[in-house]
Amino acid sequence: MKVFNLFSGTTAALALVAGLAAAEPAAARDRMSPGAAAAVGVLGGLAVGTIVGATVAQQPAYAAPAPVYVAPPPPPPPARVYVEEPAPIVYRPAPRRVYVERCTTERFREWVPGWGWEYRTRQVCN
Repeated sequence: MKVFNLFSGTTAALALVAGLAAAEPAAARDRMSPGAAAAVGVLGGLAVGTIVGATVAQQPAYAAPAPVYVAPPPPPPPARVYVEEPAPIVYRPAPRRVYVERCTTERFREWVPGWGWEYRTRQVCN
């Protein structure tokens, strides 16, 4: 874009200088020196280039994009409903009770006539 501005400003300045030189070549030569005429041409070209560049610069470099139609998203699939059914009632016989005998060994002293005290053991179960 800047290259286009440079060329358009340069083209406009050359057109201005060429127009002035072609319109009154004798009058311009009588009044100004060749260096002054070149300076006026350069200044005119810069002025025209500034005007053209300002006009182009007012236009946005990037315009907003054109609106685009976007289709709405498809509706969600129908919801699945899961119903938890109660477990079937199953009748089972009551568990059997198991009785565990807990037995301990008991040690005790017993009097034996003619002998004395003697240690004996016996098993006691509940």
